[in-house]
Amino acid sequence: MKLCLILSLVLLGTVSSFNLKNEDLKIETPEKEETLNQEQVISDEEESLASGEDDSWWEKEEASESVPVTATKEDDNVCPKEEDVVHLAGTPGCQSCRYLLIRQVQTFGNADAVCRSCYRGRLVSIHNYNLNCLIYRTSQQLNQAQVWIGGHITGWGFCKRFSWLDGSHWNFAYWASGQPGNGGGNCVALCTRGGHWRRAPCVRKLPFICSY
Repeated sequence: MKLCLILSLVLLGTVSSFNLKNEDLKIETPEKEETLNQEQVISDEEESLASGEDDSWWEKEEASESVPVTATKEDDNVCPKEEDVVHLAGTPGCQSCRYLLIRQVQTFGNADAVCRSCYRGRLVSIHNYNLNCLIYRTSQQLNQAQVWIGGHITGWGFCKRFSWLDGSHWNFAYWASGQPGNGGGNCVALCTRGGHWRRAPCVRKLPFICSY
């Protein structure tokens, strides 16, 4: 009789212990699943940051742009008509310098190609306030907000820098408020109101200034 009672107690204890373990597993499982989900979210965020998907909007725009100094076949080597050209006088200190305002709109690359093929020059580089003011005053006659000048971004990432197409030294700038950091695009345009500079997408079609 005592033996049967002892066996019953042992069996009851085993069943109770088994049920407690099952309950523990049921309680722990959601916590483990939640932890795994959190780890997956963190992993996805890190992957997103590593891939550059969180880049600012202008960097995405830059990545989609074609190389700024390359002309496309469309409108390449088509010289402007004389009525589309405004001749600018030289600036103090460089009376022999010659500049042209071309009313014909082109992308940045095509604009420089026109300067090279039609006038043996380049898009203008600006190294002082006097020249900037001359271009600004002349461009005011246009029904356009901006004109191309020869500044553009070279390099990538932390090695980005502004350069002139003619290879001259970048020793002057006249950026608008918030520029160039808060602007999109790899190329530089001069505003026809105020004469300040802004970054712009190189594929935009604008009038432009040649120097030769």
